Amino acid sequence: MLANLERPTAQAPGLGRIFSDSGLGYFANGLIGFIFSATGPVAIILAVGTRGGLSQAELASWVFGVFFVNGLITIAMSWRYRMPLGFAWTIPGTVLVGPALQHLSFAEVIGAFYATSLLIVIMGASGWVKRFMQALPMPIVMGMVAGVFLRFGLDLVRALHEDVAIAAPMVIVFLLLSAYPAIGRRIPPVIGALLVGALAIAVLGRVDAGALGQFTFAQPVLQAPVWSAGALFELVVPLAITVLVVQNGQGVAVLKAAGHEAPVNTIAVVSGIGAAFSAAVGAVCSCLTGPTNALLTSSGERERQYTAALVFGTFGVLFGLMAPTFTGLMLAAPEAFIMVLGGLAMLRVLQGAFIASFAGKFTLGALVSMLVTVADIAVLNIGAAFWGLVAGFAVSWMMEKHDFVTLANRN
Repeated sequence: MLANLERPTAQAPGLGRIFSDSGLGYFANGLIGFIFSATGPVAIILAVGTRGGLSQAELASWVFGVFFVNGLITIAMSWRYRMPLGFAWTIPGTVLVGPALQHLSFAEVIGAFYATSLLIVIMGASGWVKRFMQALPMPIVMGMVAGVFLRFGLDLVRALHEDVAIAAPMVIVFLLLSAYPAIGRRIPPVIGALLVGALAIAVLGRVDAGALGQFTFAQPVLQAPVWSAGALFELVVPLAITVLVVQNGQGVAVLKAAGHEAPVNTIAVVSGIGAAFSAAVGAVCSCLTGPTNALLTSSGERERQYTAALVFGTFGVLFGLMAPTFTGLMLAAPEAFIMVLGGLAMLRVLQGAFIASFAGKFTLGALVSMLVTVADIAVLNIGAAFWGLVAGFAVSWMMEKHDFVTLANRN
């Protein structure tokens, strides 16, 4: 089964090469990817865990696990494969766990996490994941990706309406730096927007001092699993689907659109291994993240983008080690600051997703996939992104058969 794992095609870079490939733009992309992960997604963990009755120590351990474990995986994989491979945790899977915690113990949920990790490893090592993704039309996948990313663009518009004092200066500076490349090469547009936004927050006195935590190291709580048939039936297959199809599928599609041939089977196996280590401290499954990898590849030379992932992974490890401190810092910033920063970073990525979806074959399936994803309606406790893929594929199978013939001939 190990023969199905893809070997690196490039030599792992040494420290000298990493430093020469690095740059302010790549650092910015890695930093923005980290900020993305450390704000809204963390809030989802806290909301799900609080409703599920988890203690503060268990919540802190969960946050430690998803950042520390996935930060190490990101650094190792991005260095060895010399491409941006940003790992995080499954947000749909986190949401999926919420209802389960209402009637299952946390130990039973941990048991389901372990079982899911084993299933993911088997699927990746067997090669089934890569064969499935190769058979799935890329425009339909990118339609789903466009549907997921669209909300970031909409959040940018909403932030301009709701908090113009912070949002408008950030957008104006971003546009000016983008319009004048001679300046933009020295100060990347997203970094300029970040600095101006931080200045606006300071001038307006919008820092929430009460949200700032003390300098504290994380204290992970080791969790023992309890095996429950009910938990296994309810969680294992849906969690595996969100990791392998929704999350990893999205991440692979994003990387492919940026010119990277991601090692699909190896990513699945590593996600499963990461899920097992994360489960040990009460954290949800690992995955190749779509939005973060989109940020990591949003600018710069393709061969150097792995350095952005190394920055992202390093910040992730530090965040995990000092989760209470960094969580307080992130929560101190106004919501509009994060919304604008993410929306600006996603503009070109969202444009590329639409082009990949509607510039060639499977356009109707891509449209349906995007619409179902944007609707954001979960069915059977499985998120809309998965159902977007199902609906898009079904519509194309019925109404765009000639495109499947072309795809089969190409493969």
